[in-house]
Amino acid sequence: MQKIVILTGAGISAESGLGTFRDEGGLWAQHRIEDVATPEGFARDPALVHGFYNARRVQAAKARPNAAHAALARLQRDWPGEVIIVTQNVDGLHEAGGAEDVIHMHGVLAGALCAACGHRWPAPEEMAVGEPCPACNGPTARPDVVWFGEMPYRMDEIYDHLAGAAIFAAIGTSGQVYPAAAFVHEAIAAGARTVELNLDPSDTVSSFDETRFGPATQTVPAWVTELLGQSE
Repeated sequence: MQKIVILTGAGISAESGLGTFRDEGGLWAQHRIEDVATPEGFARDPALVHGFYNARRVQAAKARPNAAHAALARLQRDWPGEVIIVTQNVDGLHEAGGAEDVIHMHGVLAGALCAACGHRWPAPEEMAVGEPCPACNGPTARPDVVWFGEMPYRMDEIYDHLAGAAIFAAIGTSGQVYPAAAFVHEAIAAGARTVELNLDPSDTVSSFDETRFGPATQTVPAWVTELLGQSE
């Protein structure tokens, strides 16, 4: 049974209305990454950071999964082997689209984290500066998202999956954010066949055996249909 490991990035959620780092006019365009997506930025101005993630949380709650999310859920359901979805996205659209056991390497907007004791709990729609942790009561609540300069979650588990992959796909990723950008090289070392599905070529496009360009809602369902046809 061939294992498929899929890495998804912001591009798979863009057609659901969630902006990427590079979108003009979106939430990210209104702030410097250093101010809203680093531990140092949170230490300098926690109110700004909470306000930014509160806005993202509201935006994500309104979004609905698209055909690409649904196609990956179908692949998980119908593929005779294991299908592992690793996402850089902090939205819940994979799960809303029917996927299971998604690995959120950069955390989730729907989660809160205590910066002191590490306790996690469901985030309210709006988080505020000094919000107490339910476990230790410290005023140290923060969004449960991985910021630049922090180690992504479940990396050992991800590398184990990559080592056993027969097929590796990167969908909607820029190839600019590490360590995810290097996953293709881990998969190649394991002997996997690699494919990039993207609106435009990523920074790591030359590393892939196969490339497909276009909107995720078109390329992903077509790729899934081909794979499932080959497995019959």
